[in-house]
Amino acid sequence: MQLTKIIAIDDDPTGSQTVHGCLLLTRWDVGTLTQALRDDSPVFFVLSNTRGMDADRAAEVTREICINLRLALDDLDATGSRLQPIIVSRSDSTLRGHYPVETDVIAAELGPFDAHFLVPAFFEGGRITRDGTHYLIVDGEPVPVHETEFAKDSVFGFSTAFLPDYVAEKTAGRIGAADVVRFSLADLRGDREALLRRLMELDGNACCAVDAECQSDLDVFAAVVLAAAGQGRRFLFRSAASLLTSLAALPPQPVAPRGMGRFTRGGRPGVVLMGSHVAKSTRQLEHLLAHTDVVPLEIDLDLIDHAEDLINQLTGAVAASLADGRGSVLYTSRGERSFPTKAERLAFGERVSDLLVEVVRRLPADIGFLISKGGITSNDTLSKGLSLTTARVLGQVRAGCSVVRCPADHPRFPELPVVVFPGNVGGDEALAEVYRIMGTRSA
Repeated sequence: MQLTKIIAIDDDPTGSQTVHGCLLLTRWDVGTLTQALRDDSPVFFVLSNTRGMDADRAAEVTREICINLRLALDDLDATGSRLQPIIVSRSDSTLRGHYPVETDVIAAELGPFDAHFLVPAFFEGGRITRDGTHYLIVDGEPVPVHETEFAKDSVFGFSTAFLPDYVAEKTAGRIGAADVVRFSLADLRGDREALLRRLMELDGNACCAVDAECQSDLDVFAAVVLAAAGQGRRFLFRSAASLLTSLAALPPQPVAPRGMGRFTRGGRPGVVLMGSHVAKSTRQLEHLLAHTDVVPLEIDLDLIDHAEDLINQLTGAVAASLADGRGSVLYTSRGERSFPTKAERLAFGERVSDLLVEVVRRLPADIGFLISKGGITSNDTLSKGLSLTTARVLGQVRAGCSVVRCPADHPRFPELPVVVFPGNVGGDEALAEVYRIMGTRSA
């Protein structure tokens, strides 16, 4: 029997925010990929971190992952363990990322595909797609995502939330808006056989945009996609996290969100590391400081040229607050800096990431938990700061916020629970809520 395996190539480590029990891979050598392909979970994530790279580097990393993945699949096939891969290019639910760079590379290395689907809906974060337009729910009202701060991103900015026009803009007209095949809410909520027929007719890596307002919409879509795949159709997905929920069809997570404090080591205080600088994160930081006794420690990026002194000062302050029975929040200077070019902005971001990695490495070994706020920050925390090759997702402590745990034999932080908290998820109270949950002992 040919088994389906969902493989998410994730451009930051937050795509696992709706699933549990699966592996996150920070390395993509053939051996590590083979381990994940053999794992019991129906889905795994390869953390490419390409959202923190320029387009050329993103293409290079994605190509390397695909080549090694093809080798791993071929090796398994040769041993009689044939898998049917479902490839998902997991990216941001606010349309930021290297599209179409990554899907083009995946198609070249793992194709041909009959179609690729844009499915940016992420219900836990209040992102829906209706009539081809992608919305962010703000104060209960749908706002086209091009009218939000995310569309003004200095690297990934865009001018329209209407997905066919977004595709035309991002592909510089290579794919015209009129060429984008739309799957409406009516299609998903109507005759499944008709939907299946439409999927079976797609070819030539057709570009498709999928509406979705609730999880049941994607449950239907995923079921029909899998039926089409079972009849030999090959599809690629550029999606946010909610599609993965439907594709994987996992049971409820074993530990309820409010019980995640049971994994906190010894009931000790924890550390919040905040690299995300979007306005939502800043409001969450302000709420955290106003409603908990956490010790605020600013990472002054004006001092980045004196990194060693800054790191020693910060980690010393964390140790002092821990000895006093209080947690700490380490946060970079707020606001997004302006740079003459995208390359300079990305280069500065890499310097900041290197600084944060070194802070993580030198944190007191007996902290109770770690909350990593921001996608790129979280990727570097897992892969470099904690030097994890793989990590297993325990579940979510809050909608959109996954908890992973260091292995028992970790040389510095054995069994440390780490919350992966995206920069663009949750209301103002969300960070404080997660901090309190992780600081609460539970049976």
